[in-house]
Parts: sequence; structure tokens; C-alpha cells
Amino acid sequence: MSTSSKDEACAIFPLCRSLVGGERWKTLLAMSGNSTTAESFVDMFSSQVENLGLPPFLSQLAKLEWTKHVVERSTIEIPKEATQFKLNPTLEVLDLSWKLTPFLNGIEDITCVQPSPEKEWAIIWQNPKDRKVLVEPASNEELLAIKVLAEDMTPEDAADAGEIPVGAIDRAILAAVENGLVLAPRSRIRRNEMFLPAGTPECFITAKTFTLQWHITNVCDLSCKHCYDRTKRSPLTLEQGKRVLRDFREFCRERHVRGNVCFTGGNPFLYPEFFSLYEATSAMGFSTAILGNPVPRSKIERLVAIQRPGYFQVSLEGEPSHNDDIRGRGFYLRVIEFLGMLRDMDVSSAVMLTLTKDNIDQVLPLAERLRGHAEYFTFNRLSCVGSGANLSLPTRERYIAFLHAFVDAAQANPIIGFKDNLINIVLHQMGKELFDGCTGFGCGAAFNFLAILPDGEAHACRKFPSPLGNVFHKTITEIYDSETAERFRRGCRACDGCALKAVCGSCLSIASSHGLDMFEQQDPYCFMKST
Repeated sequence: MSTSSKDEACAIFPLCRSLVGGERWKTLLAMSGNSTTAESFVDMFSSQVENLGLPPFLSQLAKLEWTKHVVERSTIEIPKEATQFKLNPTLEVLDLSWKLTPFLNGIEDITCVQPSPEKEWAIIWQNPKDRKVLVEPASNEELLAIKVLAEDMTPEDAADAGEIPVGAIDRAILAAVENGLVLAPRSRIRRNEMFLPAGTPECFITAKTFTLQWHITNVCDLSCKHCYDRTKRSPLTLEQGKRVLRDFREFCRERHVRGNVCFTGGNPFLYPEFFSLYEATSAMGFSTAILGNPVPRSKIERLVAIQRPGYFQVSLEGEPSHNDDIRGRGFYLRVIEFLGMLRDMDVSSAVMLTLTKDNIDQVLPLAERLRGHAEYFTFNRLSCVGSGANLSLPTRERYIAFLHAFVDAAQANPIIGFKDNLINIVLHQMGKELFDGCTGFGCGAAFNFLAILPDGEAHACRKFPSPLGNVFHKTITEIYDSETAERFRRGCRACDGCALKAVCGSCLSIASSHGLDMFEQQDPYCFMKST
């Protein structure tokens, strides 16, 4: 082996060299004879393991180090966008009979700790974001995604072959996208940039997740004074629900987005087929969340056994006496106890408040009371529809002053979260980083969000009547692509040209409930000065 090749071997196989030791390393180099490449050096380890008393795993370690070197040197182009899910072209997979990847990541010292004789699939690839080389043991989920894409199988065929839910295939592929093992098509849920300020960041333009807020029943164990909808609607059947899930999966696949189903009502747990529908949702691979009321521990245990929700949101309306006047006697204490149970069960919790003129002074005291009880707390302004028409919002001036106090309080209270789009005006005035708006993209009505009622009626936003069609009569794609839905996505024309359009765009429900033309006239509480 030439001097340059010997130097290259030392650089490529640092762990092998440290294990072999200086003298035996020299012997191996000498034995390489006329071998001119470091690659041929790998084969020699296998042939000399017994002769030189080398560790039995050394040949596989050499192969692993060599493969890492090859991937590091790879100049294969990694496309920024794919037309379909495809494997990262730099990916290499090794079938090992020793657990060796921890040593390449510096987790353990191979000179002090003996590798375990365990089967391990090692994956080596360049991260598409920074082309940094990663060496990891492949999980079963990652191997599943690799196999499906390498063999060009459809998720449905792979699910049938493995006798597993198709959602397990979808989840595996999407998880592989997150760490760069798999390249994904660009999301087709995208704002029309014509109406956005120049230079709007991509994160405010393209949604990677689409949410169905599914009101599976209007039956409720409460009778809140600001309820948006107490109408009796045709009950959802389980078969109808499963058809909606299949349709939603098709929509998400066609638009290249992740699907999220947020179950609510009424009280979703009062829907007779709730757990069957929840299980079907999990089997489809969707992430889940719950907007509901406190329920017994046994129901949360059953829920978690199927799939742990991303969060469970409950509501409080202020201090105990005011809250119980709105939601019912003893409800405040029930929620506090329920939040403790969620924490004990490791279920993320959120608390939402509907802001009115009567509780605006109780929002920040409640936020302080909830420290240590909830992980997240925020508010929505009252939409004066349904029973909410009997309540009132504070004056514009009072609300603006409150928003400044709310932003200030958030600096010291980690559970306070931002939801109302107008908070971005305060952040803009303070020169602070903007947050991403009500649903992550300013107003998400009919953009990355749809509300579905028990009878299949689809709405752009649940806070006010905004019907788009019925999912029992049309596909979600047909509803989403309708002119009515496009009008909601277009939003308020009065906001065109505003620097905050991408993260605000007015609250259509507030404008509508104040008798304004929400598509032409902006949120009456807006205080953004024109620039």
C-alpha cells in the first residue's frame, strides 16, 4: 500500500486503528501488499481477524467506517423537492451482527466497552438540510419505510402484506421524512402569494399539516352561556365517520400534507361510537387532539391505550365564581382536578378562555392560577353568534390595552400562548418576532383547517356560520376547491398591503358577528397603522 493510501486508511478507520494498536496496525498495513486503496483494506480485516487475534467484530466495524467515509464523500445531488416520496439517494443500509453505531457517534469508548453481539441495521445518510452525515441504528419503523419505498410498494399493498393498518405505513414514511431518510413532495396547501407582502417567509405560506376539527356530536353535559351551536343535528354513524376518514386520507395524500383530527362536540366522549372512531382515526395514521370536558380517568386510559392525543384542551372562563356562572356550578374545580389527572398520565393539557367584557380582567389572574396545572393557556374573543349573541365584547380601546398587558405577562408566565391574530400588531410595534397566527397561518379558515359537524356540514371556521358543503355529499377535495372556500382563503381585501397579512389577515368571525362584510371590511378591533 502506498504512503498516501496508508495515510488515507488511518483517517478512514480511526476506531479500527485504536482497537488494533500501533504495532498490529503496522503489520496490517504491511500485509496489504500491493493493495492500493483503503477500500480493499476492509476485506483484509475479515481475513486476518483470527490470525492476529483481532476482535471478532472488527471487520464489520471497518465496513461501517468505510461506508460512512463513502457517504461523506458523496456528491450525489439531493433534490430539494420530490414529485413523490423517495429514499434519500445518499442512504446506505448495513446488516450487522454487532451493535456498533453507538461507537461511531462517540456515545461509548470502543477501547473500554465491548460491543454487544446483537443484530443491528445501521443506516448512514446525508441530512438534506446541511449534508451532515448521520450514522444511526435503524428502528423498525425506519426499516419499514425504507422497505416500502425501496420495493416501490403502495402503502395499501404494504399494509395488506404486513397485515397492519395503512396508517402505520403512512406514519413510518412521514417519520422518515422528518430525519431526512425520505424526500417528500412539496405541500400543495399554499397561500396565494399575490395577496401577501413581498418577502413573506415560506413558513407562513405553506402548511405541512391539515386539521379537521370534527364535531362528532352536539350532545353535551354542559349548557354554556356563550355556546355557538345548540342545534340538534342528525347523528353521525360510525360508517359515515369511517368514510370521512378514508376521504380525508385521500385528500392529505393528494395535497402532500399530514392529517390531524381534532375531536370535539358537544362533548366527543358522549358520542356512542367515539372510541371506535378514534381507533379508526389512529389506524389511518392521523395525529389526534381532543377539545372537550373533564371525563373519568378510565376514559383517558382507554384513549391513551389507542393513541396518545397531541393535547387535551378544556375551557375555563375566569375566576371560579364567574366560570361556574358561565359553564355550570362546580365546573372550575372539576377542570383543575382533571388537569392534574392529565399531568399524572403524561397527556399534554391546554386551557382556552372565551374573552368577553365581563371576564377580560380575569384572564391574567387565571393564567397565574393555572401555573403548574396546565401546559398551555390562551383565549379566543367571543364570536357573538348562537348563545354568544347575548354576551358582549369589551370596547376596542379596552381590548387593545389588554393585549399589551397580555404580551407583557407572557414574558414571565411560560404557559401563556398567543392565538388571537391581533397580538401580532403588539409584537410588531415592540419590534419583536411575530408569531404565526390563529392556526399557524394567520386566519386558517378553509386554508389548513376545516370544521365538520355531526351531520357532515363543513365550515371554514367553527366560530361562526361559514358553510362550504357537506362531506356526506361531496369529497373534502371538492369542498376545499370550491369557490366559496377560496373566498374564505382569500380573506379580507381591506388587509391587502398590510405588513402583517401573512400572520393576521383579520378575524373573519369577529367582523361577521359585528355585521360587517368580512370579505371587504377588516376586524373592527384592528389597530394596525397603515404603512
